[in-house]
Amino acid sequence: MRTASKLLKRLPLLLVWLPFASPSWAQTANVGSPAPLFRLAQHDGGEFNLANRRGNGWTVLYFYPKAGTPGCTTQACAFRDAIDAIRQKNAEVYGISTDAVADLQRFHREHRLNFPLLSDPDAQVTDVYGVKMPVLTMAKRRTFLLDPDLVIRLVEDDVDPALDAQRIADALTKLQAASAR
Repeated sequence: MRTASKLLKRLPLLLVWLPFASPSWAQTANVGSPAPLFRLAQHDGGEFNLANRRGNGWTVLYFYPKAGTPGCTTQACAFRDAIDAIRQKNAEVYGISTDAVADLQRFHREHRLNFPLLSDPDAQVTDVYGVKMPVLTMAKRRTFLLDPDLVIRLVEDDVDPALDAQRIADALTKLQAASAR
């Protein structure tokens, strides 16, 4: 009886802590591992299938919390402005959030983005990539760089929304030079 009483007293603390715990079974996408494959709806109503990128150049997947917020707008516009430099390095950019397609359409149109935005409303892809915020159905800000074989070559954890696109362009240059040797 005393043990049950102690447990009940600690239950509120456990319930507060549990969402922030990192379960050992959680999948995360790590450098050197194959990128988890997925299909998501695009802002334009089409479907994006990551498997179709195999053999078609480098792929930038950047996860962001919410379309229209200041940091997310800064990051999206930075990728928009750097898209030519990134595409010259044989790479394509895809922004991923848990926003609905309609919200992504509006965000894409409003900021004249020139790359696809992908909708992950149930956060399944966000979770598989290990970027789902605890408790919330939102992504952490994180960028993944995949080689043409869809192997993860870079995971940018400390993302500065204003500098992310340039850092990715620089990383592409370095990684491509290293793979050419």
